[in-house]
Amino acid sequence: MEPTEIKALLEDALSLDEIHVKGDGSHFEVVAVGDIFDGMSRVKKQQTIYGPLMEQIRTNAIHALSIKAMTPAEWARDKKLMQPL
Repeated sequence: MEPTEIKALLEDALSLDEIHVKGDGSHFEVVAVGDIFDGMSRVKKQQTIYGPLMEQIRTNAIHALSIKAMTPAEWARDKKLMQPL
């Protein structure tokens, strides 16, 4: 499975501002940004991302998935923290 395929599945299923997917083979990292995550617990955010990908997980096309799901405000804060000084 390719990162672009995962990105397309998530874009079709969820209303997101940004989505970044990287990885290869069956191990992937997803960063999803959208207002839909506002007020959600960390677990609920992850469940929201897992939902559209369950068939690929079931068939082992996706074996490992790292998820960062956040609101636009959380994403802006994280980007500031990650910038080099």
